[in-house]
Amino acid sequence: MPLIKMKTVTITERGQIAIPKELRKLKGFKKGSELVVIAFRNRIELMPLDEFEEKYFAMFASEKALAKDWLSEEDEKAWKKFQKVT
Repeated sequence: MPLIKMKTVTITERGQIAIPKELRKLKGFKKGSELVVIAFRNRIELMPLDEFEEKYFAMFASEKALAKDWLSEEDEKAWKKFQKVT
């Protein structure tokens, strides 16, 4: 994905940042817009909630559906053994 704009921001004492007006305008963020904050190992991303739901809904829906079959005591023991090996 190509870089469109880059700005610097400062984190306040309360952990807040302000998204520069130019970037808010560019992405269509308005007062009251809901965003998802996604933390990766080397970066943090902000994504509009509706865009996030569109892209990731299927993934979360399948995880919930699969959890019903997965969450047995036997499966948990097997998973813990696997985690120790990796």
